[in-house]
Amino acid sequence: MKKIALVGCGRISKRHREAIDAVEGVELAIVCDINEERAKFIAEEAGVPYVTDFRDIKGVDVISVLTPSGMHPRHAAEIAETTDVPYIVCEKPLSLTLREAYELLRRVDKAGKTLLPVYQNRYNPLVAYIKKLIDDGALGKVHQFVCNIFWNRNDAYFQIGWHGTKELDGGVLYTQASHYVDMVHFFFGDVVESKGIGGDLRGLEVYDSVSAVCKFSSGAVGTINATVSTFNKNYLTEFTLIAEKGTVRLSGTNLNTIDFWDVDGMTKPEMDFTIDHVYGKGHDTMYEYIAGERWDMFPSHDDALSGIRLMEMLSY
Repeated sequence: MKKIALVGCGRISKRHREAIDAVEGVELAIVCDINEERAKFIAEEAGVPYVTDFRDIKGVDVISVLTPSGMHPRHAAEIAETTDVPYIVCEKPLSLTLREAYELLRRVDKAGKTLLPVYQNRYNPLVAYIKKLIDDGALGKVHQFVCNIFWNRNDAYFQIGWHGTKELDGGVLYTQASHYVDMVHFFFGDVVESKGIGGDLRGLEVYDSVSAVCKFSSGAVGTINATVSTFNKNYLTEFTLIAEKGTVRLSGTNLNTIDFWDVDGMTKPEMDFTIDHVYGKGHDTMYEYIAGERWDMFPSHDDALSGIRLMEMLSY
């Protein structure tokens, strides 16, 4: 049984707790937050002890870092250096800059620990299926793609502490759309050319909307459009792929629906599935890999660095 500690008891911690509860072979052992009231509330709800300093966490197998985005590299590195935990899960984004990512990986490696970046959208069944089709050559050469993430985060959201700040948030591509930026990188490899233009009409320190054009090492070109400024509520998440031997469009929460399928010699797979919340079920799969010690299912250092490089190129 793998014992898990959660550092950070904010919004995403509920999804991690749900996933841990759903997966055999892992259990929540302790939670941590510098806000003692918040830590105590989550601890009582989960039926586990709490601390307010991660240095006081001992005897667990994995610590999951769920703190504000810009604090991820500092907290993950300090946990590696000051606790006895062998594995450190780090929520997205791994860092806001490539320099921070290099430093984080260096410090974790020097401490003899293993960093496990959270890229749960890679475990989405349809995303994994499309990746296999691309890698197997079933779609032929990929010509173009379009990825749209049109979401809503209201003004109240950006009044919460670190949200919307340049120091800790990073903007829409880091905090909301990072898993979809990672997805196109996952599909097509390193970016070789890109241009991103951002808008900050809501008066935030970071971009609330970004439109970007990218060319990847595979030859694929495409666009990523992301916003948190759609009216009233989340509107759309979609991904369209145009390839030599087929055209595919995915949509729905976390891209869980095949909207269009026209692939040479292949009927549409029966893989549509329903998701009951915005984060999807990828965290469940991630903790299943942890329970089974499938460390190979997490991104390599080079892969993680390449993804941060893409986000930084498009956001700054």
